[in-house]
Amino acid sequence: MATHSGHPIRFVPPAKADPYYEVHLSRTGEVHTRAKNWHDLFNALAWLSFPKAKARLNAMHAAQIPKEAGSRGRLRDMLTLFDEGGAILACANPELEALIRQHRWKELFWKRRSSVLADLRIHVLGHALLEMALRPRPGLTCKVIFIGPQEAPDAAAAHWLDAHDASGTTRDLASLPVFGYPGWLPGIVEAAFYDDQRYFRPCRRSVAAVQ
Repeated sequence: MATHSGHPIRFVPPAKADPYYEVHLSRTGEVHTRAKNWHDLFNALAWLSFPKAKARLNAMHAAQIPKEAGSRGRLRDMLTLFDEGGAILACANPELEALIRQHRWKELFWKRRSSVLADLRIHVLGHALLEMALRPRPGLTCKVIFIGPQEAPDAAAAHWLDAHDASGTTRDLASLPVFGYPGWLPGIVEAAFYDDQRYFRPCRRSVAAVQ
């Protein structure tokens, strides 16, 4: 496990506040990790589970920061959103992917729940999302990319990031109200749960198909 620049990853106590955290990490391999902190624990677990994708995220951040003059651009907005609240969806049924992109949540999670359980696997990368999942609630949404059912999630996510290195924006990520996944939030026993548009919002725009 190493940064894209080849430095071995080490989890170290934060020495001081660092406005260029990603640059420091890229140059040293040091992941600042606070003791007894859920957010940082889940970040460390994400590094252990998705070392290629995390290294690619860090490298892209580090490459962009010197170009931004202190103002985060669209690419880093996408990287941050995926790193903090992202997931990798291994989907064996293109119809399910279409339902997600079209925000047809009731059809997806209720009418097609057996297919969702059989053909859709969610690999959570986002450490902030994992922290929020400690207290699951309606409204918890993640940003996702799609991969094939036989692809290795870590390598596939790193490849996806490579493909979006120059022009990626938050529009390249699909939304998924993850709390609606069958069995994820206890107590969902009726179809009407998925009619609440405060949480299961209809589609306002199309999400570009992932190449």
